[in-house]
This record gives sequence, structure tokens and C-alpha cells, in this order.
Amino acid sequence: MKTLVSWNVNGIRAAWDKNLAQYLTQGSPDILCLQETKAHKDQLSPDFIEPPGYHTYWASAVKKGYSGVAVYSKEKPLSVETLQVSRFDDEGRVLVLEYPELIIYNCYFPNSQAEGARLDYKLDFCTTLKSQTDGLIAQGKNVLICGDYNIAHKPIDLENPKSNEKNPGYLPEERAWMDGFLGSGYLDTFRMFHPEPKNYSWWSYRFSARAKNIGWRIDYNCVNKSFSTRVIEAAIHPEIIGSDHCPVSVELDL
Repeated sequence: MKTLVSWNVNGIRAAWDKNLAQYLTQGSPDILCLQETKAHKDQLSPDFIEPPGYHTYWASAVKKGYSGVAVYSKEKPLSVETLQVSRFDDEGRVLVLEYPELIIYNCYFPNSQAEGARLDYKLDFCTTLKSQTDGLIAQGKNVLICGDYNIAHKPIDLENPKSNEKNPGYLPEERAWMDGFLGSGYLDTFRMFHPEPKNYSWWSYRFSARAKNIGWRIDYNCVNKSFSTRVIEAAIHPEIIGSDHCPVSVELDL
């Protein structure tokens, strides 16, 4: 069995000192996928880059201090690459890791921003990503798409759905894309095991939102349907502090 954890750390350097280093040591996930690292490798010390027992991989934005993803993996993948689409790779949006039984996409989906200022860019990203993963599944590959999707899919996935219908992350176009994505052969692993409400993975830093559990579930581990029998459990870990997001995990029969 393998444990995969996805976590938007909202700045890896700050999160490392808060709890990330301790979590890597004590939690010891087999694969840790991070989003919003906000750092280039040359800005980091060896503690970040070469922690004992892990291979690390990085995709950073051209703009320093912005976006970026990273993966810490105990097993060395067969291959590692970006999305291979410059308009998204320039923002450090995706790392693709191939293992013998599974291809993992670690993704930091764009934020559609106020009044949908980047909605077209986000939907372009969503469409491009799905086209790639659809192609792999058609070849008989298994795919796991993890990360911060920046979308709360259903009313159950955020505390105040009505008042957020015109806000980024819950726009009709974003929810419609999730409908199509999950309706076309992908499964939200968390909802396979946990149909209950009030499970969130992100909280605003304002108004004591986390303490009151006024949050959104926008972090996912999704798999193609034929791989779902290999998913043993999925969970959200709000007790783990270090970011405005918390880790989300899956246990895989690998």
C-alpha cells in the first residue's frame, strides 16, 4: 500500500518552518505533492531539496515568488515532466510523474480571480489537462490528478454556497467543468468514502474561519474509474497546520 498526500503549502519556505518539515519526517508519506511553493530551487537550502529518503522534483513559475509545484517521492519515478504547454509551464502549474502502475499529475489549477478575470485561462488549463489525461487513459494507463483545483464542486463543498455563487472557485462555468470532468469517467476519491458535509480543505485567514470551520473543499485526488478499485481510503486532514489549506490523502493498493 502507498500513501499519497497533496497539500497547497502557500509558500514552501514558510510552511517548512511551521510544520512541513516535521510532517515529512513523522507522517512519512510515500509521495507528497505540493502546490503553490512560491520558490525556485536555487532559493532553497539542501534541507528542502534533499531530505533523507526522498527524491524531489520541481516546476517553478518564471515569476519568482509565484505559483509552483513540487513532489517528494520515496520511489524514483520512471519519468518526470511538466505539462509541456508553455503558457501553463511558465506558471509552474503541473508536474507529471510516471510510475509502473500509475501516472500522477500534481496540479495547481489557476484561480479564476475576481469577476472571472482569468476564467478563460483557467478553463483553457482544465480542458488541456483533461485532454492529456483522456489520451493516457485511452492507451490503458491509470491516472491520478491531485492538487488544488481552486473549485468547490457542489453546495456541500463550501460553507456558504449561496453567497459565493459569483465568486472565483464557485462560478457556474467552473462547476460545469467539474460536472463534465467527473461525468466522463473520473472519480473524486474523497466522496467515494465520505458523503457527509462540512469537510473542507481551505479556510480564509480572516474572521477565524478555520476555527469556525467556515471553509471550502477545493483540493482533490481524482482517478480514472477503472483505477478506483485500487483506492483503499481517502481523507482530509484539517488537524495538520502549516498553510491556509490542509493536506488531502489517498491510500492506494500499489
